[in-house]
Amino acid sequence: MRLIRLPGVHRPLSDAWTLAGAMRSELVDGRRQVLDLCTGTGVLAIAAAKEGAHTTAVDLSRRALACVRVNSALNRVRVEALRGDLFEPVRGRRFDVIVTNPPYVPGPSERLPERGLERAWYAGIDGRVLVDRIADKAAEHLLPGGVVLIVHSSINGEDETVRRLSATGLDAAVAVRERGPLGPLFGDQADELERRGLLTAGQREEEIVVVRGERPLP
Repeated sequence: MRLIRLPGVHRPLSDAWTLAGAMRSELVDGRRQVLDLCTGTGVLAIAAAKEGAHTTAVDLSRRALACVRVNSALNRVRVEALRGDLFEPVRGRRFDVIVTNPPYVPGPSERLPERGLERAWYAGIDGRVLVDRIADKAAEHLLPGGVVLIVHSSINGEDETVRRLSATGLDAAVAVRERGPLGPLFGDQADELERRGLLTAGQREEEIVVVRGERPLP
């Protein structure tokens, strides 16, 4: 896959490729309508389009959407790129597969950054502000039999993501786990995360998890 990245747009890291692999396994049995929230460079939307899906990508960043348009052209696929806050641009629409790699790094406060690369990383004191909003609303945008896939760190608490998805009527569970050392954004503030209780003393590993929720068929 060919990708360009404008300044201010987060480059895809290992969690994006983990999620892309999980997404490809869901594009079966006629699932072809895909929504990519917090798309960034568009890597997930383009990966879905390469599998033959009709893909919509959403981001708040104008630069991210410019990347999506350029990158989809570079890869010779069609992606609908929409600017807005999470599900707002697709109000009233439903999809077979929703994928999202939202900001999930714990930040200095509950206030979300409004500009710059920090907007692609920080998501409140526990890193769950956007994960929670997505988990609470995903079911409303899924077709029967559709699935949502949310990637984040085990430090954020995957049980809470499963609980929120389940509370909206989805069959939810952790679908993928990949253990490794703390990523640089978590590692740089490991002492502070220990102080907050998000890391145990001396912990320098995490799991990247993909939490899956499926809307039951009627």
